[in-house]
Amino acid sequence: MKKIIMALAFAATLASTVVSAKEVRLASDFTYPPFNYKNAQGEPTGFDIEIAAALCKEAKLECTWVSQGWDALIPSLLAHKSDVIMASMRITKERQKRILFTNKYYQTPARFVAAADTNFSMDKAGLKGKVIGVQQGTIHDRYVTDKFSDVAEIKRYAGQDEVYLDMKNGRLDATFGNADQLELAFLEKDIGKGFTFKGEAVTDKAYIGEGTALALRKQDKALAEKFNKAIAAIRANGTYDKIAAKYFNFDIYGENL
Repeated sequence: MKKIIMALAFAATLASTVVSAKEVRLASDFTYPPFNYKNAQGEPTGFDIEIAAALCKEAKLECTWVSQGWDALIPSLLAHKSDVIMASMRITKERQKRILFTNKYYQTPARFVAAADTNFSMDKAGLKGKVIGVQQGTIHDRYVTDKFSDVAEIKRYAGQDEVYLDMKNGRLDATFGNADQLELAFLEKDIGKGFTFKGEAVTDKAYIGEGTALALRKQDKALAEKFNKAIAAIRANGTYDKIAAKYFNFDIYGENL
């Protein structure tokens, strides 16, 4: 009995370690401009990074960054190699089975992009025999796999920048991803000249989710609540809008989505 009590006490201590610790390790893959990426000096930058800094300041937490590949973000979190995922991760029912999400800090639709002079439709008939590029392990990967893998080739990449290079070099017929990221990091850049959005925006919550949020281990509810309060605070005091205005000329929070 004594051993059981000691084991339970140790487990309770472990579960509360992150909440009581002053330093919180934030994880991202840093391949997703303008949300999270590294500048020429190798420093984390982007909308996610600035929002994280504001949240940590508001919650009075000392936050540091940990770099992980996208596919490793959740496994590394569960293995205690990081404490919070801050990498534009969408809230989905599938992910909620494994991890805990905060309230959203933004919400955007997803879109297809293809060469402006293409005339095929973004449906099974139009995409038959085509090659679609996506970042692997994302909701966009899941969407095109579920909807089109029986008629099209799905080519998966570790980072979004690789998708753009293969679009430019003609190795892909289309890509599918976060509409705002595609516009700001591809279509508005030199590399995206000659490309445009195709088809309608996809807002199906079964795939696109309930918003983009920070992700934590399920036992870290107290820490999640600290971040929820911080999200509400920076929304109310104007900090959120000030940061968002540096990156977007539209409502990234997505009130109506």
